[in-house]
Amino acid sequence: MSLNTIILMGRLTRDPELRRGATGTAICGFSIAVDRDYKADNGERQTDFIDIVTFKNTAEFVSKYFAKGRMAVVHGRLQIRDWQDKEGNRRRSAEVVAQSVYFGDSKRPDDGPERFSGDPIPSPVYPGIPGYEAPAAYSPGDFSVTEEEDSELPF
Repeated sequence: MSLNTIILMGRLTRDPELRRGATGTAICGFSIAVDRDYKADNGERQTDFIDIVTFKNTAEFVSKYFAKGRMAVVHGRLQIRDWQDKEGNRRRSAEVVAQSVYFGDSKRPDDGPERFSGDPIPSPVYPGIPGYEAPAAYSPGDFSVTEEEDSELPF
């Protein structure tokens, strides 16, 4: 038996980028800044910047409702990829393949610049909390990732 599950909470460091794979599958990439639980010797809190990729309905949802600075809760799996850079050097990178992404804050359209084109923003929802139900924009069963989609990662 193997277990590969990760849950992160952090702020988006840039706007999500929505692309389409060769088969038309929606692929969305973004990064989040996650503070560590402890402070360094100098008293400053350390931050990790983590790349996230998501597919299909979740990718569409993230690209529509999230923007730089928005707090996100990400549930997925850690993936390590080996690749070659332009000089032919072997590289390795880690990223999270998100199965679901939730709001980590409760921003309303009137809280700042218009980002949501007047679309209603789904209420924050979290699994395990009484009254939880997935928003109509996606459902947990829509998040399976095929090996073909995995190989289409542009990030």
